[in-house]
Amino acid sequence: MKRIVANYIARHQNRWNQILHWIGVPLTFVVSVVFLVREQWLAAAAAFIGGYCLQFIGHAIEGNDAGELILLKKLRGIPYTEFGPSTKQSNFSD
Repeated sequence: MKRIVANYIARHQNRWNQILHWIGVPLTFVVSVVFLVREQWLAAAAAFIGGYCLQFIGHAIEGNDAGELILLKKLRGIPYTEFGPSTKQSNFSD
């Protein structure tokens, strides 16, 4: 768990990326579920897609790929950027 948290912190250094994640994560995983429970399908889809878009924009600002994109690129053998250019990569082997 310590490694996961350290990796998350290292991948989210830029203040705008942090702000966009503070908005995008709840929009994606909480607000969309609330709309689903209320059977508001279009609003649920908009919240889910909008939340993910905010997170992807945050990673673009940070200069690294989003976690889901890294996974897809790894599976396809495509190069990916885990850490942004200004991020010092830590040793997570504690």
